[in-house]
Amino acid sequence: MFDFLQDYDLAGAVWTTVQLAVLSAVGSLIWGTVLAAMRVGPVPLMRGFGTAYVNIVRNIPLTVIILFASLGLNQTLQITLGGGGDFETINFRLAVLGLTLYTSAFVCEALRSGINTVPVGQAEAARAIGLSFGQVLRHVVLPQAFRSSVVPLANVLIALIKNTTVAAAIGVAETALVMKEMIENEAQLLLISAIIALVFVVLTLPTGLFLGWVGKKVAVKR
Repeated sequence: MFDFLQDYDLAGAVWTTVQLAVLSAVGSLIWGTVLAAMRVGPVPLMRGFGTAYVNIVRNIPLTVIILFASLGLNQTLQITLGGGGDFETINFRLAVLGLTLYTSAFVCEALRSGINTVPVGQAEAARAIGLSFGQVLRHVVLPQAFRSSVVPLANVLIALIKNTTVAAAIGVAETALVMKEMIENEAQLLLISAIIALVFVVLTLPTGLFLGWVGKKVAVKR
């Protein structure tokens, strides 16, 4: 029943999916944190940029962003994000960029919800002893915000893992692209769908359970 699987590099495709998710998650956490800092910062221009970015990007379909990264940045502007490589390598980098730009908007909102749980008095007390806005954010607000945002960030990560399937639209050889090839060549639609669904359950369920446990352990007691 499963003999046809040996004709496809499913393990390699799953590994590509994992790499997409991990690299995009790291990039999204960094850029999303910067955006969250902008949105709660004292500079109106930065607040405006952060607000506009989040409201615009999260309302654009991810497929559009991924296709723009490939067709617009690569084919039109000749941006390769690394100075070379074959077609698949370049599109992998661009897929990571697209996923990062998209997911960071949701990371920003998850972190901002965590920032809102920090009592205002703590920030005011920190400013009263002479700390700058950056120091207050770094030493007082963000550590508590991250602890309060573990579960929302876990939901964003799970969504990101599933969103990696969109990278198939630009030829990245991840799980969804291999699934498409198998469905086109094999007359076992239900079995193939069940296998791919199981792959994503294996990737997302333990992640959600682990981060949910971490969230309970590090939650700020009020």
